[in-house]
Amino acid sequence: MTSKTPVQFCKFHGFGNDYIVIEKATLTGIASISDLARAICHRHTGSGSDGIAVLEKLDGEAADYRCEIVNPDGSVAGFSGNGTRCAVAYLYYKKIWTRPDLKLETRSGVKNYSLIETIAKGHYWFEAEIGKPKFASDQIPFLTDSIMESVIDRPIPVGGESLNISAVNVGNPVACTFVDDFDLEWRRLGKQLEVHQAFPERANIVFVKIVDRENIELRIWERGAGETSASGTCASGAAVLSAFTRKTARTVSVHTEGGVTEVFWRDDDEILLTGRADLVYCGEWPA
Repeated sequence: MTSKTPVQFCKFHGFGNDYIVIEKATLTGIASISDLARAICHRHTGSGSDGIAVLEKLDGEAADYRCEIVNPDGSVAGFSGNGTRCAVAYLYYKKIWTRPDLKLETRSGVKNYSLIETIAKGHYWFEAEIGKPKFASDQIPFLTDSIMESVIDRPIPVGGESLNISAVNVGNPVACTFVDDFDLEWRRLGKQLEVHQAFPERANIVFVKIVDRENIELRIWERGAGETSASGTCASGAAVLSAFTRKTARTVSVHTEGGVTEVFWRDDDEILLTGRADLVYCGEWPA
């Protein structure tokens, strides 16, 4: 039996990459979170977003909250840099959490968030330690005849042509192709590459243009969401691969259509992600 109590939510965005944040305790009676995500994320018949972030309070010492990210197609993501940042912003906006630091449990491990600045109520800058990159083909995962230590410039046939792909796992599998410009049909290629047989768990597809040693520009086709104006994991994956292949330094400003994310791949291998989260509105969804 479905609850008749409306689902309370707040919608935030990180550089235009928008997420609907919901507290798990309010979902009593919801039969399927995947069905809810497909309905509420729809751009025409729902509230419209690139996913939902479901928050749950934890009592253990390892983390303060758990966050589950569900894509608009109903699939569950291992992690989302912008989605989790929106979730943390929700906790500050609602004054549920007031300490400067917060530990968030995700499917890809515990992430550490620090509030850098409150611009105004509902508008925040955060710094987050999101983990260490995984380069081995079986950890991305990327299908190969034998396990490779790293996947760099591997040719993949797609759409009647071949693209050189470099890949990494930064909480989600991210596959990048380095380009001189964005004149190619990157949306079509991104859609095909997302579900390519080389990626058994699908992948975020990123087209990367190197501007200089400290700046890169992206176009993003996100797994389960399609084209997005920004993505924390895509920004991180692109920055790490750019540095790994010595195209840039380890501190990179990542430019997307939504804004600029700062990524620092530290010498201890930890990825530091700096970005903002902004309130759009709060509302309720009829259950």
